[in-house]
Amino acid sequence: MKIVVCAKLAPDASDIEIRSDGTISLERAEWRIGSFDLQAIEAAVRLRELHGGSVTALSIGPLRINNSKLRKDLLSRGPDDLVLVADDTLANADTAVTAQVLAAAIQKIGAVDLVLTGEGSADLYFQQAGLVVGELLELPVFNAVSRIDANTGSLRIERSLEDETEVLEVPLPAVLAVTTDIHTPRLPNMKEILLAARKPVLEWSLTELGMHDAITPRVETVSLKAPRPVERKRILIEGSPDEAAQALVAHLNKEGVL
Repeated sequence: MKIVVCAKLAPDASDIEIRSDGTISLERAEWRIGSFDLQAIEAAVRLRELHGGSVTALSIGPLRINNSKLRKDLLSRGPDDLVLVADDTLANADTAVTAQVLAAAIQKIGAVDLVLTGEGSADLYFQQAGLVVGELLELPVFNAVSRIDANTGSLRIERSLEDETEVLEVPLPAVLAVTTDIHTPRLPNMKEILLAARKPVLEWSLTELGMHDAITPRVETVSLKAPRPVERKRILIEGSPDEAAQALVAHLNKEGVL
């Protein structure tokens, strides 16, 4: 089974800085594999261990994702090789652009049996890219996948829905977005870290994918601002539930909230 697992490299949210004007800066943030993609990588590697085949990691983003530390981190978690599409045009890529580039790269890889993604990206978490990739590739696509079992030419999957578990037989090739509880990601040992440096890395440009002139984000990027700290009113409301509710509404009206 030839598996491609999509993994987004994104700034660590814990490294967010707030400037004096209230805007948010990620310039000094360390970049990592998205926390939701680690489970997808683990699911891909376990399928290969059980049923054979290969796992290719695929990541797209700005030029800063193309560094040895991030590449080694990805490959030390089990994939056989890595495909990178690094271009600063993708720095603020929305879901539509991300899905288009991923789909083009998957088509260029060729003869793929299964594409796995996380349930959402670590930065935007729109939970859309995997589904759009499946539609662009015209393949069966499902999200909320919490279990995958391989059969000959198909997969048996479980989807964790709000109040039930759905069991489906899915023909291959297919695209699946997995949940965070599908597996616990492994921690690479020293041997895996050393071997990662020897694994092949392919670097493709947007031009090689025939996409450089087709990158048109549909969502405008705006500067985010942190909420300004507000001094608490420290108002204690007492009385019966009805009295407290009336007093609360009166205070909210006074403050212009209602």
